[in-house]
Amino acid sequence: MLSNQKKTTQSKLVLTAFLVIVLLLSILGRIPAIALAPPKHYTELEFPPLPELEIPDYTRFQLDNGIIVYLMEDHELPLIGGRAIFRTGSRFEPENKVGLADLTGTVMRTGGTIQHTPEQINELLEQKAAAVETGIGGTAGSARFSCLTEDLTKVFGLFAEVIREPAFTEEKLELAKQQWQGSISRRNDDPGSIAGREFQKLIYGEEHPYARTVEYETLNNISQEDLIDFYAKYFHPENMILGIVGDFKTKQMRSLIKEQLGDWEPSSKGVKPLLPTVTQAEVGDIFFVEQPQLNQSYIQMGHLGGKLDNPDYTALSVMNSVLNGLGGRLFNNIRSRQGLAYSVSAYWSPNYDYPGVFVAGGETRSDATVPFIESVKEEIERIRTQPITEEELQHAKDSTLNSFIFNFQDPAQTLSRLMRYEYYDYPQDFIFRYRQELENITVADVQRVAKKYLQPEKMVTLVVGNKEGIQPPLSSLGNGIKITSIDITIPEPRS
Repeated sequence: MLSNQKKTTQSKLVLTAFLVIVLLLSILGRIPAIALAPPKHYTELEFPPLPELEIPDYTRFQLDNGIIVYLMEDHELPLIGGRAIFRTGSRFEPENKVGLADLTGTVMRTGGTIQHTPEQINELLEQKAAAVETGIGGTAGSARFSCLTEDLTKVFGLFAEVIREPAFTEEKLELAKQQWQGSISRRNDDPGSIAGREFQKLIYGEEHPYARTVEYETLNNISQEDLIDFYAKYFHPENMILGIVGDFKTKQMRSLIKEQLGDWEPSSKGVKPLLPTVTQAEVGDIFFVEQPQLNQSYIQMGHLGGKLDNPDYTALSVMNSVLNGLGGRLFNNIRSRQGLAYSVSAYWSPNYDYPGVFVAGGETRSDATVPFIESVKEEIERIRTQPITEEELQHAKDSTLNSFIFNFQDPAQTLSRLMRYEYYDYPQDFIFRYRQELENITVADVQRVAKKYLQPEKMVTLVVGNKEGIQPPLSSLGNGIKITSIDITIPEPRS
């Protein structure tokens, strides 16, 4: 018996030794290959050209009642998702009822429908692991649904019901108001949010639809009847674009849409208001929000910008890439070389149908506030007056082109882009025109648009920080410069 145990032990040792030798030979056998092919420096790496991108097949049609529909099949997973866009937005709510659009979009879903209570809708959706959501932003209203393929008929029926028959219950309106009141009470907790909010007011105007804020008083002015009236003005079929993507057959989906939405009659209360006019409110001065608890400053500076359909938009986007990101001028010179910033950026940020902004800024130590502002201004002036290098141009174009593919990560993203172009009356091939133009941008193009569109004399500067800690003081930025303090105290509602 002992002899058998010895043999077994010897066999195990031989097998172990054999495996060790095989492993060593495998490792040693790879060493010459590694030595002969050292890794390349990143500047020597070569990549294939970006593939040509094509929009997936889709169907577009219009119902007799005016609803525009986009359908895009995607059978990779047994899932279906849809989104409806409505021509509305908070920019159309009355000045004394700011918050009305948001409350309408919220309670449209949370308040249930004529046929189902909120609790019944929630239970039905939870059972199906599905979702139906609604909301209204600054420039559009939306409704969404998502579900498994097998649950489409039931979930889409609920989706159509929420759009067509919202109940706007008083109870859910009061709950939504309470949630907004909580947000108002906390809105000065984050200095970054203060900077963003107050900068918009300096550009568009404190009471302008693109900058005004919800207050306790404006919430108190909003009634259930106001929600019903706002809904009636904008939520009707001729004001709706619907897009659905997922695991379905187009013919059957067309029939379902027609069944659920085809008999929805246009509204006699529908309106098509004019867009608010835009001019820059403040020009050239410095504004300050005192926050004595801070040891750093939050800075935004800039002026009114433009729209996406500007013929120079592509060159401006290359200019953005030269200024920003890893390897960009602001990061290299202000953050890395001078050590003046935790974060720094400068973007020409256009909108679809109204002027956006050119905004620069970031975060820095209190005692570096003035040098930071001066350095950002210097970089803006430099790109206006001196040509960028060919290396900078190529880097900017490459980074922009390499990120281009992320516009088409999945069919839902592509469909959403098509719907936005329809909504804002842009050509369907807008994004492809952009890519073609991008490849042809030159050094001269970048300097031309920088000189034309960056306007230092119109720049307004906002600083949120600790006045005592800002040394040298903001007044050192120029003789006779005007510095205006902004009061961000939250107004209490009138009794």
